[in-house]
Amino acid sequence: MTLQEINSQVLPQKVIVASQNPIKIGAAQEGFSRMLPGPTYTVRGVNVASGVPDQPMTDNETLRGALNRVQNARALEPDAHYWVGIEGGVDTHSGSVESFAWVVVIGKDERTGKARTAAYYLPEETAKLVREGMELGHADDLVFGRTNSKQSSGSVGLLTDDVIDRFAYYVQAVILALIPFKNANLTFASKQTAA
Repeated sequence: MTLQEINSQVLPQKVIVASQNPIKIGAAQEGFSRMLPGPTYTVRGVNVASGVPDQPMTDNETLRGALNRVQNARALEPDAHYWVGIEGGVDTHSGSVESFAWVVVIGKDERTGKARTAAYYLPEETAKLVREGMELGHADDLVFGRTNSKQSSGSVGLLTDDVIDRFAYYVQAVILALIPFKNANLTFASKQTAA
């Protein structure tokens, strides 16, 4: 084992999440701990711009927001081992509004992982407000009579009665975005731009 490999097992690995939302920070911590066990992780959130509207309205715009966030976090905190961008968005299919999120992870070695959460359709009460320009979290709060639901169970939690909450929803996508890091002996495309 090289000195670098020994140090990566002993010294905490610094992970910067491109958000100060505690759900996103916690999901990154859980995803790294489960997918890449061994080292300890110091996970911290930073406030950076996504470069897309507060409510991304297409799949491509949502992925671009996650990519922009991760690049901005990297520029702000260049000494980390990993940077994580999580961006929630919606897209419209046959008049129905679908909700999902993109997760992008970039490592110090330039390796990049991307994953998209499962998708689900919004009820028309929420979808109408989103189509009119309201951010999904605010629309959920209005429809469900909640406050700041995006920093707790989120839309997915409200609609499933917390069978799947926002934390669990993001953890799976973080784990999937870490596949290229878990399988470092395999080659994955590392293009960091949205299609």
